[in-house]
Amino acid sequence: MLKFFARYKFFAIVFFILSVIIMACIYTLLKPDRTLPVYQPDMVNADLVDTTVQYVRKYHKIGDFKLVNQNGDTITQDFYKDKIYVADFFFTTCLTICPIMTDHMVKIQEKIKDDPEVFLLSHTVFPKTDSVPVLKKYAEEKGVIDEKWNLVTGDKKQIYDLARKSYLATKSTGDGGKYDMVHTENFVLVDKNQQIRGFYDGTDPEAIENLMEDIKILKREYRD
Repeated sequence: MLKFFARYKFFAIVFFILSVIIMACIYTLLKPDRTLPVYQPDMVNADLVDTTVQYVRKYHKIGDFKLVNQNGDTITQDFYKDKIYVADFFFTTCLTICPIMTDHMVKIQEKIKDDPEVFLLSHTVFPKTDSVPVLKKYAEEKGVIDEKWNLVTGDKKQIYDLARKSYLATKSTGDGGKYDMVHTENFVLVDKNQQIRGFYDGTDPEAIENLMEDIKILKREYRD
């Protein structure tokens, strides 16, 4: 009996290795690729969503907009047509979370600067003070690449509506002030169909890494 096992030991080892490889291949083929959810208003913290859209459960998309960037150029949804982009809300004089968020946006910009599919969009929540010249100065100080990243200002109501009805990303002040809001640390990942595919803490380095991984997943979704 021992001679029998000794004789076929080599074949047993080979068979075992082949079995492991085959099972691994089958698992890989059967395991579906991870996909990103499509976020609807009713899936998001109600504090970040305008009451008029709070209970929407499907078909939510980023609304059309017409804003002005750091170069005085008009930016509309057409700029981001068939593109993936990361959006956030900030203001240039913020001394708390904004500097960290902007630094992380700069790092994202560095990683996607040669990627024709991915762009950035930052909205000021204080358009009265963040004029085009102010945004331009801020952009130059932060190393913004104009072709990849728009810092936009415009009508306060429009920005408010975008923040709370489209991006589902900022809080109302709650004091009854017209179109006043408190921006959050949220970075929002938007797909080529103007749908929200992810929210990320713009102050957290690990969340930024997760965002970059999710961009890869989203790009693969379009390739497939």
